[in-house]
Amino acid sequence: MPNFVKMIDSNKFLIQMKSKKILALAAAVIAGSAICLAQTQQAQVIENGGTGPYKSVAIGDESLPTHMIYRPQDLNAYVKENGKIPVLLYANGACANNSLEMSRLLSEVASWGYLVLAIGPYMDMPDDAFYAQWKGVVRGWYPDTKEYAIMGNGERLTPYTEAELAAQAAEKEAAQKAAAKKNKGKKAEPAPAPFHTYARQMLEALDWITDQDGNLQSEYYHLIDLEKVAAMGQSCGGAQVLAVAHDPRIKTCMIFNSGIGEMAMSGASKETLANLHTPMLYLNGGVADVAYNNANGDWGRIADCIPVVKISTLDGHHGTYYEAHAGAYAVAARLWMNWQLKGIVGDSALFMNEEYEKTFYPQWTFERKNW
Repeated sequence: MPNFVKMIDSNKFLIQMKSKKILALAAAVIAGSAICLAQTQQAQVIENGGTGPYKSVAIGDESLPTHMIYRPQDLNAYVKENGKIPVLLYANGACANNSLEMSRLLSEVASWGYLVLAIGPYMDMPDDAFYAQWKGVVRGWYPDTKEYAIMGNGERLTPYTEAELAAQAAEKEAAQKAAAKKNKGKKAEPAPAPFHTYARQMLEALDWITDQDGNLQSEYYHLIDLEKVAAMGQSCGGAQVLAVAHDPRIKTCMIFNSGIGEMAMSGASKETLANLHTPMLYLNGGVADVAYNNANGDWGRIADCIPVVKISTLDGHHGTYYEAHAGAYAVAARLWMNWQLKGIVGDSALFMNEEYEKTFYPQWTFERKNW
């Protein structure tokens, strides 16, 4: 009998030990998942939250330290009124690791009901920092015609003549020769990394918000419309968009002041264009835009099954991003997404209606194919 009692006590002990292990494992799982939950660390309002009906906020989230989030301040109110919120993935000009250059545009777009995941960690973006970024390209220095522009920093946003280009090339060559002579015999230093970000960061952000949407404890739980995802990039960021545009989760792409042309950059090349599967918007600054020829090259290579709109303005490579609420480029971005992601057919007028274009944007040139 005593042995039988001992056996019972032993079984109880084993059961208790197993229960403790199970509880410990469950606690570890919960703790691990909590680390991944969205958790706002910093936040700021840019330009009074934009002009849209859902005032926006820019957020730094502890569980997504590589990105900055722009979204409506009251996300639940937006979803209650409209349904789940669409997503915009954004890659920066120069493939930079901050979204300062586009902070006004992204804040403005978010105020119209979009959740924006922009490459680059959170950083404060007060107006003085923004204007420092754009000290050479204040819109007021453009002539009314916008046929030419010399910026405050001396940058010229019109095409140079062949003689001017030849002189620039000669000056550059002379400088290189002088530098080579000065550094003769010195040990060459390794070249710095050309970019600080990589294209897949857009997909990593999409993976993150997908996980948040499915996590009952997340503030984003069941608020995100994962069937309505756009990707956008400016300049080098446009190449990053082309590098990931094959992902079936992406439903439309916006290539601003960019195009791959004959280049290979940030994981994209002209061969990448064969992987496109969504409607595309190309928006460039016209002949003064260094990406103008690249955009035209892409236009000729994109397959006949891919709907494309290409718009050329007179704003050069810097677009209107430095204007209040990012000017006309922000309007084009949110109207395109309203049409492509939200199905607001009336907002397609900017891209498909010649009379509308001539009336409201007479200085812009529109091309479209495969619609």
